[in-house]
Amino acid sequence: MNYRIISVTSLMQNCCIVWCKLTRESIVIDPGGNFEKIQQELSDLDLSPVKILITHGHLDHVGAAIELSKCYKIPILGPQKLDKFLLESLLIKSKDILLKKHLDFKTHSWLEEGDKIVLGSLTFEVIHCPGHTPGHIVFFYRKGRFLISGDVIFKGGLGRTNFPKSNYKDLMNSIYMKLLPLGDDITFIPGHGSISTLGYEKINNPFLQ
Repeated sequence: MNYRIISVTSLMQNCCIVWCKLTRESIVIDPGGNFEKIQQELSDLDLSPVKILITHGHLDHVGAAIELSKCYKIPILGPQKLDKFLLESLLIKSKDILLKKHLDFKTHSWLEEGDKIVLGSLTFEVIHCPGHTPGHIVFFYRKGRFLISGDVIFKGGLGRTNFPKSNYKDLMNSIYMKLLPLGDDITFIPGHGSISTLGYEKINNPFLQ
């Protein structure tokens, strides 16, 4: 498995391009904005994505999804359906006509706990991790001990829970009951900031002590 992290939007969100080394099939995870930047990176890597995956419904994770979907004629998958209200609210809140055009989409398929995303020889498991948002999901490549964690956990931090329908208790339950049991050796790419491992965070993350 190969991946490339692209920092997008003023919030420095980690958009990820992941591809199978054997088949060159690729996906884009959380294209939060800067469509041209993502498109250029795909071109430089000589990749044409087959799917777009979304961890949750906040603007900085979905802002360029519809443009990529239309450009490459590929489906948008995720998040879990409890984030539907967030995706719908993006249009309501936006007063920019051009931005409304870019956000006027519905996911092609909601994802649920236990669903699997196949990418060439790679298989990602969907894990529902509510808390930051009620429909937040993460993508786990078990064989490669690799996790795309979105805004659940960061290096030295946790996802915020001061948004509509966020819940701190749910967030901690997601971390302690679903993520940490995956193993200390799991490398994860968070929605913002640096790569880390679950083992490092268990010991060093001040919010988990």
